[in-house]
Amino acid sequence: MVKAKPAISVRNITKVFGTRTVLDNVTLDIHVGETFVIMGGSGSGKSTLLRIMTGGITPEKGEVYFGDKEINAVKGEEAEDIKRRFGMSFQSAALLDFLTVQENVALPLQEHTKLNDKIIGIISKMKLNLVGLKGFENLYPSELSGGMKKRVGLARAIAMDPEVVFYDEPTAGLDPVVCHVVDQLILDLTKKLNLTSVVVTHNMESIWRIADRAAMIYQGRILEVGTPEQIKRSKNEIVQQFIHGNIEGPIQIT
Repeated sequence: MVKAKPAISVRNITKVFGTRTVLDNVTLDIHVGETFVIMGGSGSGKSTLLRIMTGGITPEKGEVYFGDKEINAVKGEEAEDIKRRFGMSFQSAALLDFLTVQENVALPLQEHTKLNDKIIGIISKMKLNLVGLKGFENLYPSELSGGMKKRVGLARAIAMDPEVVFYDEPTAGLDPVVCHVVDQLILDLTKKLNLTSVVVTHNMESIWRIADRAAMIYQGRILEVGTPEQIKRSKNEIVQQFIHGNIEGPIQIT
């Protein structure tokens, strides 16, 4: 049997800001159709890795492949075509306050397609329905709870029918019940829409709920990659300290 190519391949990525090496020779594969979690503490390099994978910033060394394409090697329309196959859900939801919920979801379709307004409106409503926000189309972000804003962000992330969706701290600032709702939405959308989902988080409960596999990153290096059960059984002391939230251990607390 021929092994399927990964959705995303990260090879020997190194990123330096000033004199600080934020990512140090990072390599990993993200499989098609899986929910892959990048976990680690604040300042570990996980959000920087996410930005490199989406083409937002360029590494000093290494490559990121989307299928057969190296993201930083393609230019112009070819680069834009790859980025249109990604969806992005931001930590803050990043909604525009002067636009309605439906208008926020419609933005990627207006910017990147030639569809008419009627079709864009229908698609936007469909995406909002998928995240449980039917009937909220004409509200403004200021009228929504934090959890609802997150769901609008998810609807916008899937507006263009992407192949891969990236989530940056999707449950940050939410109470435990709403966290569970958002986690379930990520799982449901991944399955229903045949997505590959890449989630950056340090929320351990979310990791155990949603991850098919996870990578633990610490001081810019990947310490462990595996299923949740494999991560729980890791013999690495740093991994064990992190997942259990222990004060005592090798993790440097600053």
